[in-house]
Amino acid sequence: MAEAGKLQQADGAEVLCLVDNVVDVLLTSTEVAKRPRLGGTDAPSEPARLMESGRAAMTLRAEHGFSALITSRVDGQSRSILLDTGMSVGGLVHNMDALRVGVESIQAVVLSHGHSDHTIGLNGLVDRLEGRRLPLVVHPDAWLQRRLAVPGQKPFEIALTSRQEVAAAFDIVERREPSYLLDDTVLVTGEVERTTDFERGFPNHEARRDGEWVPDPLIFDDQAVVVNVKGKGLVIVTGCGHAGVVNTVRYARKLTGTDRVYAVIGGFHLNGPPFEPIIPATIEALKEMAPQVIVPTHCTGWKAIHAFAAAMPDAFVQNGVGTRYVF
Repeated sequence: MAEAGKLQQADGAEVLCLVDNVVDVLLTSTEVAKRPRLGGTDAPSEPARLMESGRAAMTLRAEHGFSALITSRVDGQSRSILLDTGMSVGGLVHNMDALRVGVESIQAVVLSHGHSDHTIGLNGLVDRLEGRRLPLVVHPDAWLQRRLAVPGQKPFEIALTSRQEVAAAFDIVERREPSYLLDDTVLVTGEVERTTDFERGFPNHEARRDGEWVPDPLIFDDQAVVVNVKGKGLVIVTGCGHAGVVNTVRYARKLTGTDRVYAVIGGFHLNGPPFEPIIPATIEALKEMAPQVIVPTHCTGWKAIHAFAAAMPDAFVQNGVGTRYVF
């Protein structure tokens, strides 16, 4: 258990969505959500021989994955960490190019968990780093081989990221406990405490331990990132929320000693028949915590996203790749 209150307040924070399941260039900006402006004569472009100019503006790509650049600002200085890297080799770096985000802005990489829709983009990122070694914070269970074993179906093995290859390119920091980055202004929760009675994990999810497939519904490597913004409260960013988004928010409050939750952003994993029954309980629990901003992304699912929009209309913000949340 981390010392409550160790997380230092930041003067401000930003969360830039680099990978998500949805791109929508027609979304309008709000006070918090700044939408990307693409196109124009000075925009990043790529060859397009059938166009009169011979080039076309780079467009953002959507994929079933998640990545966010999280920035903490203190005394006029801004520094960033990258949470997750998406599902394709090139999607993350393509979107970084389209948004003019350079790898030099990244001080560390955090993996929310080991599933491949959050790790494959490391392959494209490492080429851009050109030998620059970054710390990579990860729970030790992230290297487990995993699969979905639904009764009556052939088990589906999830692509596994190689610890050996990652260690050759990054400085791996394996921790079950909380970690503090950027002069203690960014908290990585580590293994999340499970306290709700309805967030019971991922049924039919298995891990290979000691040569055998065993049930792994709780996915203990799932962790989130937290920034405490002065005058606002906690900004909490999840990858998939396998630990349960309510469990995660509760744990962030416990770790920080701060009850005020300002924003919750990320995947809440409420998609599909095993999870849709807990949508109402999840929404009610989050409503009690009264975040000013709620941004369900990635694996949250269509039904849950629309339920959040209906139940929390003043807080709900529709996400899209390239959206920058400014706090």
